[in-house]
Amino acid sequence: MAMAARTIDEDPQLAHEYAQAAMRHAGRVAVARETLAVTAYATGDFALALRELRTVRRITGRNEHVAMLVDSERGVGRPEKALEEGRAADRDALPVQQRVELAIAMSGARLDLGQTELALHELDIAEDDPNRAFEWSAGLFAARAAVLEDLGRAEEAAEWARRAEIAADAIASKLAEDDTIEIEEIEFEMSEDLAVLDADLHGESATASTDVDDVESESESESESESESESESESESESESESESESESDASSNSDAATAVEETVAVEETVAVEEVSIEDEVSELLADAGITDDAEEASDSAESDPQGEEKRNDDTEEDRPDGALF
Repeated sequence: MAMAARTIDEDPQLAHEYAQAAMRHAGRVAVARETLAVTAYATGDFALALRELRTVRRITGRNEHVAMLVDSERGVGRPEKALEEGRAADRDALPVQQRVELAIAMSGARLDLGQTELALHELDIAEDDPNRAFEWSAGLFAARAAVLEDLGRAEEAAEWARRAEIAADAIASKLAEDDTIEIEEIEFEMSEDLAVLDADLHGESATASTDVDDVESESESESESESESESESESESESESESESESESDASSNSDAATAVEETVAVEETVAVEEVSIEDEVSELLADAGITDDAEEASDSAESDPQGEEKRNDDTEEDRPDGALF
């Protein structure tokens, strides 16, 4: 709706599209239906304007747009209905702007019916003052000039047309002045009390700035101490990590030594087992060859008594005959 109000003077069709979109989202809201009626009237869709204006009057109970309603009845070709709607309105209860617009619409309906004198009579209202200009004056003067021209009163028509132009220019210049913003610089002398107050304020501001500097310096010192403590904690953590690595290396060396001892013991056990197995194999071979334990005992006894063995040999040689080999 805001975009419709912004664009209705420059692009009524675009404004009407905005109003239709607003009505689709808020069809039960009176202002949405009113916006649609105004944009429909601006685009020449008088049937839609009539429907929406009657809906707004039914919702709100007000007849603020009666002039637009009368003119829309003219637009759909019903000037009698337009006059009927206009006569039913309470003109004294209407704002000045609406009262002037209603007079112009009623005059137009009279012209549609060919009632030119009555059309001029409809414009005889208190606001029709040629010596003063208001927002509605340009349209009212132009309507009177058109009726006078239809009546064949050309000179009066030209005069009222000129007044309409003057009123329009005056209103435009007034609106331009209202849009201008003037900035004035005012210089004044400061009294003694104000000077004392200003000095006090400056002193307080200086004290405040000093306090701020002190706070900043304290914060900086605190940040430095915090950074030092952080660096010390980092160094302690590094030393702890180094000691942990040393302990880990000692533990690994001890484990390596234990592993080496275990391997040595295993080798010795393996050698012993091999020696035992060799002796067993020798015994088995001797048994297979028929060499008993008695021969072994004899050999052991011979080794233990060599002299008896020599004696037995001598006796054998004495008993042997001469030349006998055995």
